[in-house]
Order: sequence, then C-alpha cells, then structure tokens
Amino acid sequence: MKTMTCRQLGGPCDLGHRGESADDVIKAQDQHLKDAVAAGDASHEPANADMRGRWKHPKKSLGWYMDSKKAFAALPDDPA
Repeated sequence: MKTMTCRQLGGPCDLGHRGESADDVIKAQDQHLKDAVAAGDASHEPANADMRGRWKHPKKSLGWYMDSKKAFAALPDDPA
C-alpha cells in the first residue's frame, strides 16, 4: 500500500490517496476532484477540468499517466 497526495497528482491540496497500485490512487484522485468541485471547492476546478480532459483524450495524456505510474512505483510502501 502506498500513498500519493492530490498535489502529487496535479491537484491543489495534500489529501492522501492510498492504494495498492497507481491506478487505485488515480481513481481515488478522480473521485476526490469530482467531490470537491461538487461541494463548491473552486480550487479543485482546474485539476478536475484537466482530469476530465485526460479521459477524453487518452492518447494525448499517456505521458501524465506514465509519469504518475513511475512516481507511484518510486514511493516507499506505507508503514504497516
């Protein structure tokens, strides 16, 4: 299990997302951004728009995805 923050994934805050894989934390980030914007948090709107754009144009966003996977792989495991 590893943790990446919203900020590490391109967002504005330090909320941690835990997961067994980079895909787990990316999915958690996507939900966090949606929830934050729905709750009226304007600081998350640019990151949410970027996230929506990534999923609409996956080939263009492969670099972000691969960078996120590398960053996740380089992290130490969370303490037990």
